[in-house]
Amino acid sequence: MGSGHSHSHDHGHGHGHAPADFGNAFLIGIVLNTGFVIVEAVYGWISGSMALIADAGHNLSDVLALLLAWAASVAARRPPSERFTYGYKSSTILAALANAGLLLVAIGAILFETLHRIAEPAPVQGETMVVVAGIGILINAGTAALFMRGQHDINIRGAFLHMAADALVSLGVVLAGLAIIWSGEQWIDPAVSLAIVLVIAWGTWGLLKDSVAMSMLGVPKGVSEARVRAYLAGLPGVEAVHDLHIWPMSTTETALTAHLVMPGGHPGDAFLRELAEGLERHHRIGHPTVQIETSRAACAAGC
Repeated sequence: MGSGHSHSHDHGHGHGHAPADFGNAFLIGIVLNTGFVIVEAVYGWISGSMALIADAGHNLSDVLALLLAWAASVAARRPPSERFTYGYKSSTILAALANAGLLLVAIGAILFETLHRIAEPAPVQGETMVVVAGIGILINAGTAALFMRGQHDINIRGAFLHMAADALVSLGVVLAGLAIIWSGEQWIDPAVSLAIVLVIAWGTWGLLKDSVAMSMLGVPKGVSEARVRAYLAGLPGVEAVHDLHIWPMSTTETALTAHLVMPGGHPGDAFLRELAEGLERHHRIGHPTVQIETSRAACAAGC
């Protein structure tokens, strides 16, 4: 380390669980939603419904999002290599970030066309809106249910939020179609399209914020740096903790490095094993690397 301190280098490793396999869920979701995008876009064009076309555009971005998330989940299972010693786990973070970007593009495209439709209203077939969007509710809600058990993984949570939001959006289109049938007011269609944009933007913000934080190696949600530091400092024989770093290796796995000052001497392998188990059990950190230092002077500048 070039500091002149006396160090004892020891590493305690715990291993977190690999991401759950959602391969079948991704396949079913992609096939169903691709078919529905085609149907919704065609009937949106036939009926003149901007709300249907907007929803089809959003669903198309969701198909791409599912493809990205699936590819990332597969890549995350690949073993480490000489070049990528952590494997490809962080691809799940990149996929979540890319999905947020796709949603931003979808928002811009839908908003542009909606404003154009507000400026130049066109007749809309409310009956077609109701039938097609009703089918969309069933498909999107069913797809969302496939990902409901993976909420701890931001990559899977992104897929779930995409589908759940789509189900709500389709419900909005159904209500808009019914309102148009009942009142004959054509402005309802672009108004609902604007509401769709707001729903998408709301869901996108959370996903974008979390994925950017993870890509910047921020401490993952659900992990408290202060509590981890207190846990390490409270271990028997530990006088100080410094150079503590916590970061996401993927959307499901967290790593940690820390220096523990233990003037009483090296605590032994059993101590390191218990430390690793405690971090995984209480703080969801499955990949800790700990350096033991026996000199009080070692942390003079960092504690």
